[in-house]
Amino acid sequence: PYFFLNVAKKSRLYHKITRTVIQKAFDKFANETSSFSINISALDISSPALVDYILNKLSRYGIGDRVIFEILESEGIDNYEEVYDFIEKIKGFGCKVSIDDFGTGYSNFEHILKLKPNFIKIDGSLIKNIDKDKNAQIITKAIVSFANELGAKTIAEYVHSKEVYEVVVSLNIDYSQGYYIAEPKPDI
Repeated sequence: PYFFLNVAKKSRLYHKITRTVIQKAFDKFANETSSFSINISALDISSPALVDYILNKLSRYGIGDRVIFEILESEGIDNYEEVYDFIEKIKGFGCKVSIDDFGTGYSNFEHILKLKPNFIKIDGSLIKNIDKDKNAQIITKAIVSFANELGAKTIAEYVHSKEVYEVVVSLNIDYSQGYYIAEPKPDI
């Protein structure tokens, strides 16, 4: 997606892509029992029309307790009030919230405390060499401790080898994702 998302933003097609992903995900999981995640950006949250679309889908499908919205922390959040408001609305439907790409760029701990996420996804830039990089281990250990204090579960991104997986497990990270676990699929 990173190959075309910037083009989609510039050509004003970004929200259409988000709507399509939401529609496909809700249709796919409507009659299943699995939870599922949808990435959403601050740009998406800043669109009242898109937020209304999401709330309408949650109301219509009645599966909010299985939806996890992954808010992309790496893209930077300019208006935290909009994000807080969005989170309060979706949590009213039973949705969960994950902070995606945590540990990249500007991770504002004060705002994370206010967002009250259910999950914190530790960015792959910290995880990909964690088996060899002591500094990455130290930072990751601090993030796990912080998440535990918040009552949030942790997810390691970019778990691509047995060695990385073993370090992730030793650091008490709750979940892993990456090529070692399973390769991405073209369809949901």
